[in-house]
Amino acid sequence: MAVATAVSTTPPVRHPEPAERPEPVKRPGYGQLLRTPGAWTFLLPGFAARQPFAMLTISIVLLLRHTTGSYGVAGAVAAVTGVSMALFAPQGGKLADRYGQSAVLVPGVLIHAASATLLTALALGYAPLWALFAAAVPTGASVPQVGPMVRARWAATLGEGSPDGSRPGPGGRRGRLPATAAAFESVTDELTFVIGPVLATALSTGVHPASGLIAEAALTLAGGLLFAAQRRTAPPVNPATPGTRERRASALSVPGVRVLAVAFLGIGSVFGGMQVALTAFTQEVGQPGLNGVLYGVFAAGNMLAGVACGAIAWRTSPQRRLLVSYAALALTCSVLWAVHTPLALGGLGLLVGLCIAPALITGYTLVESLVPATSRTEAFTWLTGSVALGQATAVTAAGQVADGFGASAAFTVPLAGTAPALLTVVALRGRIAPLPRSAVRRAGPSVGL
Repeated sequence: MAVATAVSTTPPVRHPEPAERPEPVKRPGYGQLLRTPGAWTFLLPGFAARQPFAMLTISIVLLLRHTTGSYGVAGAVAAVTGVSMALFAPQGGKLADRYGQSAVLVPGVLIHAASATLLTALALGYAPLWALFAAAVPTGASVPQVGPMVRARWAATLGEGSPDGSRPGPGGRRGRLPATAAAFESVTDELTFVIGPVLATALSTGVHPASGLIAEAALTLAGGLLFAAQRRTAPPVNPATPGTRERRASALSVPGVRVLAVAFLGIGSVFGGMQVALTAFTQEVGQPGLNGVLYGVFAAGNMLAGVACGAIAWRTSPQRRLLVSYAALALTCSVLWAVHTPLALGGLGLLVGLCIAPALITGYTLVESLVPATSRTEAFTWLTGSVALGQATAVTAAGQVADGFGASAAFTVPLAGTAPALLTVVALRGRIAPLPRSAVRRAGPSVGL
């Protein structure tokens, strides 16, 4: 009886109701990201404004190949625009951080449209090479850096969060969105590289050799002005403190940013080398209309990989993901030269594209764990500028190789760019290890020196 009493007086064990159990942490998806208040106000104009970026190089190559008959000359002029952009883009990013995006973007798109129009007129007028180079400098220097600006807007809209998506940041699941945003931006970038080259090639080969570059200038002007008008979602301006002599350090002073810049330089060599090599290849096989299709397949692989990267809740560190994806990229680039049919080249190009997106996404997300918000636009433009510089160098090299040795030899250029970049990333992998968010805020751009 005593035992019965003891049992009956013991409070029953309560199991938590389903509503009381902690919700499992899940990786937020694209749907949640796109429901972010104000996101669509800069996403749609941003997509329109960045579209011409993917059209510029191929439009110049196709126009000047028509007027000069040389891939080498066409690639050299296109390379000048890339080098010019790589040199001036970070300065534009720094100015955007300090004075605001619209203050930099509006005059930039006006100058770009005028310069691209001048370059078109000079090419059609069979101007001397020095004149083409002279017009290419402002054309490249004024390319609007809309991609980095959109990424900076995502960072400002979403807050500080965890950049690699490995842990919730302030605000719970909302703090995990920056990694999804980085993946979404990579997909958007690659969608422009699916549409842009195909559109530029179709216009240049089906309408007029100059129509691709003219369309690029018109889209830059219209899209850039529309994006600049979206001021509500722009990141806050970070002007220098009045009355002080403090000199703001460059984002490039962060060792990890320099390592990522080298990695992105190699990625740019893939973009540039593929553009020229594919153009030369389709000319050799007598099917120039396949150029845009093959490059579109390559970019589609990049886009599909970007979609997958944004949907996966990664358990590995971003540092390891960068090493693995970059090694795969160099490996697939190593056999491009041995492929001689359009179908096989399309399949291999798809594989190369699949390897690019994970490296790009991881690089951009690592920036947020290495650089404070006050220098983030500049940091993004260093990486974008590195891609442009690698692309420019590869366009020149591939053009010269294609002229002298044929299209198959031009396909060695992507390997020549990615192999040394991979060695650099492996040797300096400790520099790209993510830092605690509090350390990034305290140290500023001089972190890690």
